[in-house]
This record gives sequence, C-alpha cells and structure tokens, in this order.
Amino acid sequence: MTQLSVNVNKIAVLRNSRGGNEPSVEHAARTCIEAGAQGITVHPRPDQRHIRPQDVLELADLCHGKVEYNIEGNPFAPPRGAYPGLLELVRATRPAQVTLVPDGDAQLTSDHGFSLPGDIVKLWPLVAALRAHAGRVSVFVDAGATDFTGLVGIGVARIEIYTGPYAEACVGADYSAALDACVRTARAARAAGVLVNAGHDLNQRNLPQLRAFIPDLAEVSIGHALISEALYTGLAPAVHAYLALLRT
Repeated sequence: MTQLSVNVNKIAVLRNSRGGNEPSVEHAARTCIEAGAQGITVHPRPDQRHIRPQDVLELADLCHGKVEYNIEGNPFAPPRGAYPGLLELVRATRPAQVTLVPDGDAQLTSDHGFSLPGDIVKLWPLVAALRAHAGRVSVFVDAGATDFTGLVGIGVARIEIYTGPYAEACVGADYSAALDACVRTARAARAAGVLVNAGHDLNQRNLPQLRAFIPDLAEVSIGHALISEALYTGLAPAVHAYLALLRT
C-alpha cells in the first residue's frame, strides 16, 4: 500500500499569520497520526515563512516510534538567523527520510526538481553527510527524468516525482502526456533500484489515476489539498478519505 505522509506546513502558515501558537502544528500532526497517516512531512525554509526550527524539533519527538518523519529542504541553503541549515536540523532529529528540494526564497512553493545528472557532483557530499543522520535520502526530480545511475551511485534511496505539471494538466481534458512522464520516471527509477515517492498538488481527484498507473508508488506527500479540504470536512475525515483512495 502507498503510504500517506501529511505535510503540515499550511497549518504553520495560518498560525504565523496571526502570531502565537494557534492553530497548533503539533496538535494537527497528532490528529493526522491518530487518523492513520503513516507519516508527517515538514519543509522548513530559511525565511521561516511557515515551519520553524522549533516545530521541526517538536514534531520529531511526536513522530518518533509512531510514524515516519520526513524533512524536506534545500541542502544548499546556508544558515540564516534562527534557521540552522538542513543538515543541522537532520542531525538534531534523525528523521526517517530527508527529501532534497532545490527551492529558493523567490519561489512561492517548490516548482522543479534537480537537474540530473548535472547536479550529482554538488549533491554527493551533502547526501553522504545527511545519510549519517537520516534513515534514507530522497531527491525531488521532474517528471520525465530517467537517468538515475548517478543518484544510486551517491546513495540516494528514493526519488520524489514533482507532480505539479500532472496536477495542472488534470484540470483540463487531456492529462495523458503529463501522466506518461510520471510513469516513465517511476519505471526508470524502479529499474535502477530506487523507490518512488510523489508529491505536489495531489488531491482526491488526480491521485487515483496516478496510483493506478504507478501501483508500486511508495509514498505520497500531501499538504495543501488535504489541509484545504479539511477546512470543510475536518482534518481526520480528510486523512481517512486519502487513506481510502490509497488502499484501492
């Protein structure tokens, strides 16, 4: 069964817009875990626009021994203010998975994967350092990428397919080309011995097709859509709905 990791960044966005501690990121994560989610994802950024370093530490304690903890981030972003850098956060929390994403302050959200094989040389020392403190390393890649030899060589265990273009195509009538790009990437990764995660703009409408064509999908990371739907249905029911889709 494909695992569901709930990204709780949006809870932090709402909290930060008002100040204080409400809504509680920890309470939201606990609710997701109690509802059956198999993982919690956070994506701290140097500008601390949502998840903050203290959140990362507190959620690590919450997840330990219960569910997988996935920390996403740009490994090249240097420490800034209270943000100690991705490696330091991983060293302090020892998550089940760290997902490397090439994002920057100018991006509203993640919008592309690493360039392969071009970025391998830069990624190699960082992957080696992160593997010492995380269960595994995953790398964010564009749908359509097929050359994963270099990632295997530096010890990357998984890829996460950036599904933004697929989700956008699903709004229209013809999403076959975007879906095919995801499928080709998944097949190439599995052939190379790498497990496949997926994430970005996945929702209850486009997730079933993706999983039907990639039945061995290991994990999906879903935040924006799930939290948005939870405003109407409640957080636990939203988690239940996604888990039901992933079981079919």
